Amino acid sequence: MDMVTKLAGQRAVVIFSMSSCCMCHTVMRLFRELGVNPTVVELDENPRGKEMEKALAKLLGRNPAVPAVFIGSRLVGSTDKVMSLHLSGNLVPLLRNAGAIWV
Repeated sequence: MDMVTKLAGQRAVVIFSMSSCCMCHTVMRLFRELGVNPTVVELDENPRGKEMEKALAKLLGRNPAVPAVFIGSRLVGSTDKVMSLHLSGNLVPLLRNAGAIWV
């Protein structure tokens, strides 16, 4: 859990992902199209990935635990939460407040 918290606090937007996860790619693409350069932690390519995946599953209360999106060091959630925020018009202001975008 400490590793997840530490990584999540290092940048404005951090996405925990699996390189083969299509929903992870979808979320990353959305952020990039909005002008965000997220930090992406590929759990399947990280030596401590399994440990972080278990911690994320606990935090999210779901499995699979990816994608897990943190904005401004705060857990936002998975794809459904990110898309809901985007469709309601609340994602961009959240990204602005976190310093992830300036426009």
